[in-house]
Amino acid sequence: MNFSNRNFVRGLFLMAIALLFGLVAMKYQIGELSRSGPGLFPVMVSSFLFFIGLLSVVRSHFVEHVPLDYNVKNIALILLSLVGFAVLSEYVNMIVGIIFLTFVSTFAGTSYSVVRNVKIAIGLIAVAFAFKQFLGLSLPLY
Repeated sequence: MNFSNRNFVRGLFLMAIALLFGLVAMKYQIGELSRSGPGLFPVMVSSFLFFIGLLSVVRSHFVEHVPLDYNVKNIALILLSLVGFAVLSEYVNMIVGIIFLTFVSTFAGTSYSVVRNVKIAIGLIAVAFAFKQFLGLSLPLY
């Protein structure tokens, strides 16, 4: 096992996340395909995610080795954007949180575009409004 190969580690990480959520979902009733229980969808999604992770691990042995590197600045930016989203959504509103998340997290990328960030933020806000209107979720959008 080569833990310095990014593709290999990515596959292992996906498999670990899938196992974690899949094992928790097994506590719920799964039911049948004709009458599904609350655990069926999470088990199916985690199974697919585990399979994708397994394919990534196998594929990592056949493609060129990609070195695994850590950029502490990017990790800190992503964590800051997630924490800021949670805090702003709780104490201001979710629209401000989405805008903060979008603009701060994209500093971790290779290029920064205000126009692209505005488009992404508008798309995420539209999805949040759709979840609120069509699914009846109680989201603090405004």
